[in-house]
Amino acid sequence: MSISPRLAAAVVVARVKPLVRDQGPGDRGQGNDGDSDSSSQNDASKGVGGEASQNDASKGVGGGASQDDASKGVGGGAVASAGAGGPGTAAVEAADETSEDAMYGAGAGGERLVDLAAPLNEDVELWLLKEQDEAALKVLRHSAAHVMATAILELFPETKLGHGPATENGFFYDVYRETPFTEADLAAIEARMAEVVARDDKFVRECELREPALREYAEDGEFMKVHFIEKFTKPGELVSFYRNGVFSDFCRGPHIPSTGRVKAYKITSIAGAYWLGDEKNQQLQRIYGTAFFNAKDLDAHFKRLEEIKARDHRVLGKQLDLFSIQEVAGAGLIFWHPKGGMVRKTMEDWMREECIRRGYDMVFTPHIMRRELWKISGHEGYYSENMYPPMELDDAEYRLKPMNCPGHILIYKSSPRSYRDLPQRYAELGNVYRYERSGTMHGLLRVRGFTQDDAHIFCTPGQIEDEVVACIDFAESVLRTFGFSEFKVELSTWDPAKPKDYTGSAEHWNQAIASLKHALERKSIPYRTIPGEAAFYGPKIDIKLVDVLGRMWQLSTVQFDFNLPARFELEYKGEDGELHRPVMVHRALFGSVERFFGVLIEHYAGAFPLWLAPVQVGLVPISSEKHMNYAEHVKATLEAAGLRVELDARNEKMNAKIRDFGLQKVPFILILGDKESQSNSVSVRMRGKGDQGSATLDDFVARAKGLVAGHAMEL
Repeated sequence: MSISPRLAAAVVVARVKPLVRDQGPGDRGQGNDGDSDSSSQNDASKGVGGEASQNDASKGVGGGASQDDASKGVGGGAVASAGAGGPGTAAVEAADETSEDAMYGAGAGGERLVDLAAPLNEDVELWLLKEQDEAALKVLRHSAAHVMATAILELFPETKLGHGPATENGFFYDVYRETPFTEADLAAIEARMAEVVARDDKFVRECELREPALREYAEDGEFMKVHFIEKFTKPGELVSFYRNGVFSDFCRGPHIPSTGRVKAYKITSIAGAYWLGDEKNQQLQRIYGTAFFNAKDLDAHFKRLEEIKARDHRVLGKQLDLFSIQEVAGAGLIFWHPKGGMVRKTMEDWMREECIRRGYDMVFTPHIMRRELWKISGHEGYYSENMYPPMELDDAEYRLKPMNCPGHILIYKSSPRSYRDLPQRYAELGNVYRYERSGTMHGLLRVRGFTQDDAHIFCTPGQIEDEVVACIDFAESVLRTFGFSEFKVELSTWDPAKPKDYTGSAEHWNQAIASLKHALERKSIPYRTIPGEAAFYGPKIDIKLVDVLGRMWQLSTVQFDFNLPARFELEYKGEDGELHRPVMVHRALFGSVERFFGVLIEHYAGAFPLWLAPVQVGLVPISSEKHMNYAEHVKATLEAAGLRVELDARNEKMNAKIRDFGLQKVPFILILGDKESQSNSVSVRMRGKGDQGSATLDDFVARAKGLVAGHAMEL
């Protein structure tokens, strides 16, 4: 295409949609720098080598919600991280690999991004994207990754390149080099990037036949590029490369016009990852960076990272004495301390009461079950690598449960069912156990043992839409109650071009997808359709909350399943007297209690709303002797009203006691002295607002009870 120089200065990339779709040979089946996420949309939960992510539970058998995909390394095997990117940078940013296909691949209706220099050989709808467009920033970051790769090879020519995608927070490049990069090396790479930018080389797309490209890469020992080309292209196809100056890389693009447009960038950290997630393979180095269109946005990004660091749930968990992970017990296993346990109890009590109010029956299932059950459910075949090894007991082999659904199915199957009995709604806060590699765990967000607020609904096909709407209502209530006002919704559907990847007929899939779509439309909820992202047994709705820092967290999910009812031969007697097969809805709203708690800690920076706070009121008698009797009276009164109270009876100065309660982020601190004891009143200090003056004890109790009963977010 050709645009004026003035317009080109403001435009970064173009989006086109063919009026009559006709994909060229150079654009088929090829990933960005060889990354797997661009090969097909239903590969988005897989690592670079196409190996299934071991914690992608939403792709697993039976529909347990994923506790966290945030720590996938290359192929799922991240092993270390260090640098300036803040805690957990490697763990968090690796999740952004899954966004590449939505950005670079052909979207619904063949929509795709192209370079400004791309020829238009067909009639298209055309959008010119400027710097403020979200997609433009990702293109800039992908180009910044190429600038970084250029600098790496100029300084360390023995390095072998993997893939270098844009992420939600920046970009990275996977590289292989026998000698580990040092902090000094990273500084040198960043300095060389400035030279590459200053050269202002154009990004030029070039194409070559697959076979010569493979030979050249193989001769140069570029094993990762050989793997990517073999996996994502077919014999006889053209494969595309992008060149800037003398640097060239296997890549689908698109890119910004030239390296000179990469102006505000920084290398942030480095992490280790095994090639294809296999500890027997080479250990790669993943170099992270970020880029923005201007220095102001770059500075704002790092200020935000500092805020994220200050809210790190692992640091606050220790500071506030909420939970711990004990090395002697094992990684990924959470010990809930009394204060964290109180928050958990409050969360779970609310959830159980809501489940009962909404027509669910609370059930409990064993933590360990016979291996034969997992063979019937399909977990033994599809999900075994995520499960702990079998235990041989007297009568059979047993396995720890990774999901609750087979147990709920057995409860359904324990009695004959009629259409009059449906829907059956079973809810459980059930502990499950999944094997995670040691390098992938991350505080509360990715663990080996966790509690799912799991529910399974067995219903007739005609009831499914209403049940899904009710699940969405419930999910919205969870988010609002716990203080999240913004969320985004995705509908994951199947890829009909790959029927072998899914169970069920096209008719089943179309019916299931239509039911979920109608449910979202009835709620007037905007959503994004993600083709090829469904679980193998049915489509799903993912609800991603947005926290106070604008980060999205995958927690709630509602999944349609027509696979497990068939596997377990579930039945109900219909109105016609014949036996029919029910359909099944999996839903988890916290996702996992541990992960949700971790998100809450970071969202509130540990300063929980009054109703959630482990200690709601701290009592500070001015004199530990003179005012202790009145302090005990106030404590008893508050506790009788259902409030959680801590009395500091130490022989310390008043200000020291106030400071300590403040460090524990206690919502209310009551000062008790002569004046208060004589008038049956309290002197109130409020978290974040300081001295609030005096109030009668009865008035304070009434106020606090009202805030708790209303699940108020503010004091």
